[in-house]
Amino acid sequence: MSLDKNDVKKIAFLARIRVPEEALEPLAGELSNIIGWVEQLSEVETEGVAPMTSVADMTWPRRADTVSDGDCAADVLANATDPEIPSGDANVGGFYTVPKVVE
Repeated sequence: MSLDKNDVKKIAFLARIRVPEEALEPLAGELSNIIGWVEQLSEVETEGVAPMTSVADMTWPRRADTVSDGDCAADVLANATDPEIPSGDANVGGFYTVPKVVE
């Protein structure tokens, strides 16, 4: 597939790229070469080739999928300028307090 100056102008418009008039012709040649290379890739025989995620055969280490609160609520609340720390109920964590926004 060969692109001409008008095709490049349309592509630049759609991509919202300002291309000077004198750069349209060289750009058309470069884009035509790229499209030709991509078309050449379609000729490669890929039947029976498994998709790859990496060139090296490896198994990634896995960790147990366990839920944890991190046990660092006190450290997080230390960053708050005005934390609200509940008294008495150990199951309720502390909170950040923020100024009222809605009247």
